[in-house]
Amino acid sequence: MNRREFITLIGGAAAWPLAAKAQQSDQMRRLAVLIGLASDTPAQASYAQFLHELEKLGWISGRNIQIDERWGEGNMDRILVQAEELVSLKPDAIFVRGIRALTAMQKQTVTIPIVAPSGKSCSTSRPRERSASRFRRRFWYAPTR
Repeated sequence: MNRREFITLIGGAAAWPLAAKAQQSDQMRRLAVLIGLASDTPAQASYAQFLHELEKLGWISGRNIQIDERWGEGNMDRILVQAEELVSLKPDAIFVRGIRALTAMQKQTVTIPIVAPSGKSCSTSRPRERSASRFRRRFWYAPTR
């Protein structure tokens, strides 16, 4: 399984439940998660649902995927530090929630794929933004170069 397939699975897990099981490999994958929001009950419930969808697809934390999560609590200074920390772990993919988390990650890496849920589509005419509309306008996806 290559990195692009892995990113598609992560995005699919957050967007909608899929009936098919994920193709598994022997390699442990690493997913970095940066949530720029406060760790209140609704945000934690949303994150728990995300993890549940990953499990339904066959991605079990500690078994075939290692998930490194950070909560920014809405503090941009904290989010920037956590983004740098997560990138230093060299994850296979990065999942972000919140525009501040997305902005911080885009400043930190151009090589690691970034997936961010959004109700907006973004322009592919601005390559500097490194975002492309994907997953039926439900996700921003920053492809690798």
